[in-house]
Amino acid sequence: MARFNVRSAKAPATSPVRSTGRTLRTHQGGKGVERDARSELFLLAVANFVSQQTFYESGEDRDSRFAQLVHKLAVEDPEWTAGLLGWLRGEGNLRTASIVGAAEYVKARLDASATAGPSNRQVVASVLRRPDEPGELLGYWTSRYGRNVPKPVKRGIGDAVARLWNGKALLKYDTAAKGYRFGDILNLVHASPDPAKPWQGELFRYALDRRHNPDTAEPPASNRTLVAHRALMATPVAERRAVVTAPDGAARLAEAGMTWEALAGWLQGPMDAAAWEAVIPSMGPMALIRNLRNFDEAGVRDEVAERVAAEISDPEVVARSRQFPFRYLAAYQHAPSLRWSYALEKALGHSLANVPSLPGRTLVLVDRSGSMWARLSERSELNRADAAAVFGAAVAMRAAHADLVEFGTTSSPVRYRRGESVLKVLGRFGDLGGTDTTRAVRAHYEGHDRVLIVTDEQAAYSHYGDPAGQVPAQVPVYTWNLAGYRAGHAPSGGPGRHTFGGLTDAAFRMVPLLERGHSADWPWVRTP
Repeated sequence: MARFNVRSAKAPATSPVRSTGRTLRTHQGGKGVERDARSELFLLAVANFVSQQTFYESGEDRDSRFAQLVHKLAVEDPEWTAGLLGWLRGEGNLRTASIVGAAEYVKARLDASATAGPSNRQVVASVLRRPDEPGELLGYWTSRYGRNVPKPVKRGIGDAVARLWNGKALLKYDTAAKGYRFGDILNLVHASPDPAKPWQGELFRYALDRRHNPDTAEPPASNRTLVAHRALMATPVAERRAVVTAPDGAARLAEAGMTWEALAGWLQGPMDAAAWEAVIPSMGPMALIRNLRNFDEAGVRDEVAERVAAEISDPEVVARSRQFPFRYLAAYQHAPSLRWSYALEKALGHSLANVPSLPGRTLVLVDRSGSMWARLSERSELNRADAAAVFGAAVAMRAAHADLVEFGTTSSPVRYRRGESVLKVLGRFGDLGGTDTTRAVRAHYEGHDRVLIVTDEQAAYSHYGDPAGQVPAQVPVYTWNLAGYRAGHAPSGGPGRHTFGGLTDAAFRMVPLLERGHSADWPWVRTP
């Protein structure tokens, strides 16, 4: 009788985050696993806000670990590292980690005289996708390695400058608060205008004049935005409120590239309802979301608020913004007015559109231990515990049948109804102290088809073994790592044992792919 050569025989699916087989200790003292360098860097990168304190690691320690991993892999595996950095800034939508990573990539390769793989210039240019980012990279480089900027960095920045800079970018990002003004960057990198943009040479000259001769610099007549901005700035202070409230006020602000950040200074007074209503049509979706509470406090009219709500909850707008789900959760918590709550709830739902819809029975375990309550970054009030709960609830509510469980020192089911608000379900989660992931799996696994664990992986010691070891080998276990610490709570990269980092579409796509029997590669490597 045939045992192996049968029609159903196929290789078990695997995913790219892999363990080495060596044992480490978690920060809680539990038995953990070491991951290979690529896996450790990936998980750290997608959870790293750079220079940010976490529950178990200082910002300095995290940054040092990140830089050391980039240095190692930039020399040993430059193709992979360059792919990671480009993906981080693109689909991953992580600005700071990609910029820091690109600088460290160049530094390591110059020190090692490495030439194989993607060029330093290409990698620098690939992570600069917003007009202020050339200055960000220069600021990082000089603060860490001094003012002697190597040619590949200059040339990569020059490529980005030609691609990104226009009149509106100059007005928005070339401010006195910046350490590197646009003119400073041009003086340093000697960027050449894009031949396909005949107006860019005049723009560059104006950026230099504006830096060195601000009182006499004249904007190029060919640039309507800069000319309109100069005319607007020349309006006497006493007449500026009248400009804002005029029938064409919103159009004039838009034509002049006036941002909401600059408007209060131009008015030399508070942002009242009329000021906000005039600049709202020019604001992007994330700027709108950040200012919802300000709109309420200023008394923006209901009809204007309705247009804002429609904009921020439009599914196409949400998709284009590529924001993480927790951005909408943070806005909901910061601006709980009833006129925004439904719009933000819809936007959050749209941002979770690619959460997989899983067949069969699924056990979803959400870590609510003490270390998960650390903020995602110093500038965010949102914590990992709530980000994990939102994602876990969304997975459970989309699945054919799921048991949703919160765990810490203890564990318990979380009630939900299909179709109800994810935000309402979030209110049913609690704070459960320490981390005993293994006990939670043992208490709640009852023949499910898969187990998903959303956690920072810093479990305490358990004499029963690792969490995944409590589940039959043929049942897949998916760990979503939200912190990027070094030690994992269970082996990964083998059949049925998978670890993902970050709450991105790329991670969401992997689950159904793996369950169809296809091994998954890194998210920047497209798998058929």
